[in-house]
Amino acid sequence: MEESNLRIIVSSLFMILCMFITLSIVAPQAEARAFFVFGDSLVDNGNNNYLATTARADSYPYGIDSANHRASGRFSNGLNIPDLISEKIGSEATLPYLSPELNGEKLLVGANFASAGIGILNDTGIQFINIIRITNQLLYFKEYQQRVSALIGEKQTQDLVNQALVLITLGGNDFVNNYYLVPFSARSREFNLPNYVVFLISEYRKILVNLYELGARRVLVTGTGPLGCVPAELAMHSRNGECGADLQQAVNLFNPQLVQLLNQLNTEIGSHVFISANAFAMHLDFVNDPQAYGFVTSKVACCGQGAYNGIGLCTPASNLCPNRDLFAFWDAFHPSERANRLIVDKFMTGSTQYMNPINLTTIIALDSTT
Repeated sequence: MEESNLRIIVSSLFMILCMFITLSIVAPQAEARAFFVFGDSLVDNGNNNYLATTARADSYPYGIDSANHRASGRFSNGLNIPDLISEKIGSEATLPYLSPELNGEKLLVGANFASAGIGILNDTGIQFINIIRITNQLLYFKEYQQRVSALIGEKQTQDLVNQALVLITLGGNDFVNNYYLVPFSARSREFNLPNYVVFLISEYRKILVNLYELGARRVLVTGTGPLGCVPAELAMHSRNGECGADLQQAVNLFNPQLVQLLNQLNTEIGSHVFISANAFAMHLDFVNDPQAYGFVTSKVACCGQGAYNGIGLCTPASNLCPNRDLFAFWDAFHPSERANRLIVDKFMTGSTQYMNPINLTTIIALDSTT
């Protein structure tokens, strides 16, 4: 009897061991989904390093808290939003599309096409001269697919793109570096603010439809943050630290219409392709109550000069805070890495107040079953 039981136990252990070995062999073959990034400096991870432009973050103290403590072209003291999303979905960080390292197997991870300074409109950021307009980012995406097709075939490339996660961040520069760049700018003479926003949304629609036609099926679209509350705007327009009224008004017109556009597109397509990420609410949480999130300030930038450290660029000559984790803003416009982490946490698990209609964790769970 004891011998019989021993055989059953040994046999069971052997089966469990075989299952474990099988799983350990299969698991590494399950690749993380590809990730593609489009947009401006909030998500650029180094494309502008390869361009003759002033819109770049390739020198100290940018990247001071990164693994190698070197500037990479990210407008951050460390990691930016795409890096942190890659972490969450279990993928290595995407490379800038212009990087010579982006070839072979690296292409299958995805690519970052973003370029600091750009907007929805092609005349946004013209002062930066040589940047990758959104129309060119989409052309690069098409070129990317041709490169991958040569590597793994057309059908597999289509599957890779259809199953990928896509992030697009546009709009802020269309106000800061276009409509409100100078008094009586060309666009402000052409449009009053409400009509300008309607124009922006109509142009954004074309971009998103193009992205869908190029195969994107899961697209996170961020609205603009509270632009009037960034240190640069406080330095120029604030007397007592209050947010700039004009830019806040612009954002409050733009974001709801963007959400409406995404809902319309999803209805037309018949699927939740476009996911709205409420960057305004995500930022405003720690702008309004920085201490609740462990920050000492959401008004003063860590790196800069002048009022609120909001004047000019972050350079080796700038004031630099000793502990970047205590500052919501890294420079005059961009969140610190720690603030970016809080934002990405909302991407992952945020309620419909932040992510509409579903958050990224739900997307991953849904997509894993199809």
